[in-house]
Amino acid sequence: MAFKNRWPPTPSKFSIYPIAHRSIPSSPIAANLPLDRRRHISAYGYTQAKALVYPRHGTPADVLTLHSHSISPPHSRLVTLRNLAAPLNPADINQIQGTYPTAPPFAQELGTTQPSAVPGNEACFEVLSAGSGCKDVSTGDWVIPRQTGLGTWRTHLQVEEDKVMKVNKDGLTAEQVATVSVNPVTAYRMLKDFTPLKEGDWFIQNGANSGVGRAAVQLGKMWGLKSICVVRRREGEEGQALSKQLQELGATVVVNDVEIMEKGFGERVKQWTKGGPEPLKLALNCVGGDAGMALAKTLGAGGTMVTYGAMSKSPLRVGAGMLIFKDLRFVGFWVSKWGDRLPEEKKKTIDEVLGLIRNGKFKDVPMVEVPWSYETKKEELLETVQGTLEGFRKGKGIFKFSDT
Repeated sequence: MAFKNRWPPTPSKFSIYPIAHRSIPSSPIAANLPLDRRRHISAYGYTQAKALVYPRHGTPADVLTLHSHSISPPHSRLVTLRNLAAPLNPADINQIQGTYPTAPPFAQELGTTQPSAVPGNEACFEVLSAGSGCKDVSTGDWVIPRQTGLGTWRTHLQVEEDKVMKVNKDGLTAEQVATVSVNPVTAYRMLKDFTPLKEGDWFIQNGANSGVGRAAVQLGKMWGLKSICVVRRREGEEGQALSKQLQELGATVVVNDVEIMEKGFGERVKQWTKGGPEPLKLALNCVGGDAGMALAKTLGAGGTMVTYGAMSKSPLRVGAGMLIFKDLRFVGFWVSKWGDRLPEEKKKTIDEVLGLIRNGKFKDVPMVEVPWSYETKKEELLETVQGTLEGFRKGKGIFKFSDT
């Protein structure tokens, strides 16, 4: 019995196939695209894509592989996206390790041999093509994930239109858009939502050299706030250079994590803040452990400490006197949960921060670009991922996509 070879197959909802099954000449569709968008568009409009995937939780170097697959033309309300930039955040690594509260699902939509997940939560995508039912985005638009867990460490993907949020790309770089939804939004909401702060008030934070820390410094300065910024100790010129950087961004005082543990630090804080209308009202903590409690000890009566990270992996040991006699509040903030609960407020915050960036009022966090083209090898990508787990870094790692 003879069988007729049918190609392409009838698309399913997402119609993503392993690349090993296609060998198709380039198409007229690709010829009409700019050079950096045409290389891996095959006949019938199939997009050739690559993604970092993991079939189980573990150390990134042990579980991540680079998987190739094909994406069919979009239909209905599907959009095909090309990645422009995607940062590497600590939460992304924690998801791979299996230590984060949420994680992308393990599935075989990409044609992997076993159910696998794609890491990454932030990115800036360009819309390559949109299905006929799409109403909010069109070809050439820039979009970001509407929620976390989309899986952004890949060259291309196809999703329903409502999974992404359109942004105004005018006057912005892909790197700026890709890094807006976590760190700047976290800093913005912590300064706005937990205790009333007016011009001249002080706040204290650790992890001040992080993306959140740098954002808090800049936003605080814009809003007339003064800040005490704690960073990890660095010797000699390196430490001096970092202090200068943060002060140029708007930090009032910069100290290291050794100084804050010393006896008498609280008296130093009182000297710095004596010109303020009230004692310290707010502490932002991403370290935890004894370093986090050192922050809490500087707060005035009725103050609030917001914890948004636990880099030390040590618990906060709150003394009863802080609760009874100083009436301190200890709260947590998880920007992912906040954004899922208040999507419109998230969009407004993102648009406001992007407006500040566009107008030159908000500086980017230092970044280390990691080129990712169609020819990039797995080993090159894994080396960068592993680097996010190690020591001092020159800046936030970010995948920069080209020729994909």
